[in-house]
This record gives sequence, C-alpha cells and structure tokens, in this order.
Amino acid sequence: MPEASLLLPIDIYCERTDPGYWSEPVNALTNLSFLLAALWGFCINHRLQKQNGELEGDVLIMIAVILAGLIGIGSFLFHTHARVWSSFADVIPIWSFVAYYLFLAIYRIVGTSLFRAFRIYAIALVSIFAVLWLFSRYLLATDASEAGGDGFNGSSQYLPGMLALYGFALALHLRKHPARGWIFAAAIVFTGSIVFRTIDMTVCSNFPLGTHFLWHLLNGLFIGLLLQALVRHGRKGQS
Repeated sequence: MPEASLLLPIDIYCERTDPGYWSEPVNALTNLSFLLAALWGFCINHRLQKQNGELEGDVLIMIAVILAGLIGIGSFLFHTHARVWSSFADVIPIWSFVAYYLFLAIYRIVGTSLFRAFRIYAIALVSIFAVLWLFSRYLLATDASEAGGDGFNGSSQYLPGMLALYGFALALHLRKHPARGWIFAAAIVFTGSIVFRTIDMTVCSNFPLGTHFLWHLLNGLFIGLLLQALVRHGRKGQS
C-alpha cells in the first residue's frame, strides 16, 4: 500500500467532526475498558497462581492478557490519529486476540489434546481469514457511507464470531462445563456491543456523541469475561 494511502484520514464515527487528534475524546478514552479487562485478568490469574501454589506463571494465559491490553492501545491510536495506518493498529490486535484466544479455549477450556486442538483451530482459522477477506472493504473503510455498505455500519464482520460464541457456550452447557456461565455472559454482552456499534451513525442527528463508546465499554467487559473463563477454568493441568 502506498505511503500516501496510509495517511488518508478516516471519518466513520458519529463523534468525529474533523480530522483533529482529539476529535473523538470519548471514543478514545473509553478504550481504558480494555486495559481494565486485562488488569482484571492479570490480578485474578496472580491470585489463583499463589492460591494453587504454582511456582511458575502460565505463559499462555499471560499472552492472552497482554493481547487484551494491546486492543485498548491500538483502538486508542485509531480514535485519535484516525488514519488508514492507525486502522491497522486497531484491527490487528483485535483479530490477534480472537485467533489466539480461540486456540487457547479449544486447548485449555475444552481440554482436548494438542493435536486435535490444532486441527480444529486450523479449520477455525481458515474461517476467520475468510470472514476478514469478505468484509475487508468495511474493515478499512475511510468514510461512513463506505463503512455502512454492509447494512451494519461495518459490524457484519463480527456476526460470525457472535454466533460461534453462542455455539461454544451451548457446547460447554451440554458438557456442564464450569466455564459455561462466563462464555454465555460474554456472548450476551458482545451482542449488545454489536448493536451499539451498528447504530452509531444512525442516531447521530439526535445524539451527536453517537454510541460507539458503548461498543468500547461493553467490549471491554466482553474481553474481561473471556479472560476470566480462561484464567479460572483454563489453567495448566486442569483439563
């Protein structure tokens, strides 16, 4: 991609009214929710590590916690700089977390063998890349009309993940897995966050702030719930 294209301004959210750095203060600051989700995961993980007498930290869980924090940093960069390059800073941490968490959930929470986990994960990863390819034009949209071309203000990319999350919660429920409540709660919260992301530009004329900040707040809770399922029920030696 040419360097000039990376510097193109992006205006796809109701709160932004000009190309300035601080044109989306609420959207920018609500990314703190992702850092709080990561901190919540870190603190509970540390407490359980001491409680269980684990001499070494769980590196795989800590990677998930770090990736969760990076979502907040990347999204903050996007909602301040609002350029094509910062959209990559936003998208890459999100989908990196999704891809990594998916593997760890299969391996640790479901408790399948490493070989079977990789096999299932490979299929899921192909599905993720297919979704990203299908909705790539909305992922990197530079204006509201282009982002809204899918009828969901660019949120259609997340719908398969939402459905998969409900499927995962149902599978855990049928197995009476202790993590099922966390995953089901996460699915409900994620559904609400997608609604608020979708209607952001629609409500703009009556509510100039928009609703994208609620996407951030609910997604912070969503990520936090996913981390709690992993930290509490996906530790080494539990499966």
